[in-house]
Amino acid sequence: MNMLHFSTEVSAQISQIIIPVTSKKTLTEIIPDLDWENIDFEAKKGENLSVFHNAKKYYLFGLGESPTFESTLHVFIKSSVNRLNKFSKEIAIDFAGLSGEANFSELLDASVNGLISATYDISLYKSDKENSFQFSEIHLVCENSESNQEAGNRGKNTAEVQHRMMDLVNAPANYLQPKHLAEWTVESGKKYDYEVKIVDKAEAEEIGLHSFLAVNQGSVTEPKFIIAEYKPKNPTKIVKKIGLVGKGVTYDTGGLSIKTAGMHYMKSDMGGAAMVLGTLELVARLQLPVHLIVIVPATENDVDAHSVKPGDVIGSYSGKTIEVIDTDAEGRLVLADGLNYMVKNYNPEILIDAATLTGNSVLALGTKVGAMYTTDKELAEIFTKIGEETGEYTWQLPLWDFYAREMDSDIADIKNYHGKPTAGSITAAKFLQFFTEEHPKWVHFDMAGVAFGPTPYGKDKNATGYGARLLMEFLRKTN
Repeated sequence: MNMLHFSTEVSAQISQIIIPVTSKKTLTEIIPDLDWENIDFEAKKGENLSVFHNAKKYYLFGLGESPTFESTLHVFIKSSVNRLNKFSKEIAIDFAGLSGEANFSELLDASVNGLISATYDISLYKSDKENSFQFSEIHLVCENSESNQEAGNRGKNTAEVQHRMMDLVNAPANYLQPKHLAEWTVESGKKYDYEVKIVDKAEAEEIGLHSFLAVNQGSVTEPKFIIAEYKPKNPTKIVKKIGLVGKGVTYDTGGLSIKTAGMHYMKSDMGGAAMVLGTLELVARLQLPVHLIVIVPATENDVDAHSVKPGDVIGSYSGKTIEVIDTDAEGRLVLADGLNYMVKNYNPEILIDAATLTGNSVLALGTKVGAMYTTDKELAEIFTKIGEETGEYTWQLPLWDFYAREMDSDIADIKNYHGKPTAGSITAAKFLQFFTEEHPKWVHFDMAGVAFGPTPYGKDKNATGYGARLLMEFLRKTN
């Protein structure tokens, strides 16, 4: 339920209070009748202390000096995730210890986001699964201003959307097929008032989505080409039109170029789809003033007698031909049609795609930073800055033209893989750029390392919820 309430003081009936603080001195003002001299707590970042006093349980979360959105978010997640069995469902966050911070609304946003994020339950399909813990009421003790209300609402909705994204990415392929992604989008569109169109296989063939359909040839599950559009109600100014395209490969065997290791993780190969669909729902929930179109080419990449073969030449929506060197380079094939369809039918001012595309991006940047490609310096700087602020880091890698020559084919317009162990993420980006009709404001995120990995919610690799906050903040701050 996660209902938020604002108040200027802690209500008498609330027995548990979280107090985020930057110094011990502040605590002597918040709880003056406690013997702080004999309590070992310095409010360092990540330092926690539980105190029972006057029939109330206080949880002190140290944020350290000069807390940021990112540091506060991580403190709240880490400090809360192992305390869920101790928390009551009605709880307060007393922000008196942060009242003097210049970035107070950001810290409030991060606190709410982190507290709710910590309640994520990864045990989706356990037979003895107990009811997931969630807060019924969260009381925010601070000024009930418009900016604080917006910050609290943003934190709440972001956390809830991230949970929904993580459920999608964590779902195994027998529970999440292309039709399920389509159903998720339709249901979300009905609830949050945006338009959704689902293009089935027959219509995709009629339209000419040949590259997308080639990936689906070996699968018994039908593909779905998902198109969704959100428009703000009664905008007070002209809003930008933004196009988002997300890779929706719900399971990837590699096709005939079959994978040899880690295939059970390939349920996560629709992390790009989760990122753009999550962003869409979050934007709709927050009613941001932006015109947003989202396309998700959703399919499986399976092995069958009908599978596309290495060496085949296939068509594409753009009319350009592709020599398939490696059937495990399938994400770029579905994105090629998604990007080209977006440009030709919607002509967005800014074009963004997201995909768990290459292992090379993980080798280059690890599991904390996503790779970013764009020829627009301003967009690169904006996303780098927002990534640092939100903790959803991204780093620009080059798109120099000489990389494109590595994708030259002797018999087709382009090949889908250069066949080398080097610069794999860059050459994949150059392949995608080939289908953007030279869009001047195109950004590609290769987020293979950041969409799925270590989290506080499970022992194995699982979904991180990466990307929705990054894109939402971009749309919120730059429109």
